Amino acid sequence: MYLMEKMRLTLMSAVIGQKAPNLGVSEWVQGAPTNLDQEKDKIVLVEVFQVNCPGCFMHAIPEAINIYNKYKDDGVRVLGIATAFEDFDKNTLDNLKMLVETGEVIGETKNALSMYGQLKDGNKLPFKIPFPLGMDNLTKINGEVSQEQIMKFIYAQLPEFDSQPEDYKSQIIQRVKDHLMSKEYSAETFEKYQLQGTPSFILVDRKGILRDVSFGQSGHLDSMIQKLIAEG
Repeated sequence: MYLMEKMRLTLMSAVIGQKAPNLGVSEWVQGAPTNLDQEKDKIVLVEVFQVNCPGCFMHAIPEAINIYNKYKDDGVRVLGIATAFEDFDKNTLDNLKMLVETGEVIGETKNALSMYGQLKDGNKLPFKIPFPLGMDNLTKINGEVSQEQIMKFIYAQLPEFDSQPEDYKSQIIQRVKDHLMSKEYSAETFEKYQLQGTPSFILVDRKGILRDVSFGQSGHLDSMIQKLIAEG
């Protein structure tokens, strides 16, 4: 048990209450290149989204823009990371660049925003994203999945894995292996922070400590940032 617990702690790259590891970024498409270790004495909100993600553009990114506008003079930095854990043909660096350069959206994002009348000129966002945007570091999977990758994925989703029956654990390991092998790419930031999907946000305090990681609509993000600002 001690060995498995030690292995679990080793595999979990990002842990709330500990120093936040740097983001994996292949290219900054908008804004000057940066990372968490370069944002000294700043509160950092990282909005993680996919280009082909309607909810990201209908809710999460507008919320991040509001945070940016409201707190940019209070030592709060907002960064956007486009990732890909599905739809690898749409969630690409090229489509992120097109978004930044022209405001054009694609796929399900375009369809959903169009349905709700939230686009201009047929396929463009009615707003400009004002903060730096980077692309998650994607690595092509060659069909091999390591035991470390499998266990890291399992512990992120099932913290009580060690206490499960052996037959059940074997089934879970095989299912996770099959899932990981079906993916085309591994996304560094997405996996390092054990994100469950998009939109997600990562919140880091002025000392570089990871304070929160949340998936989906938050509702409490503004109050959390106010609390971190008040900490000084």
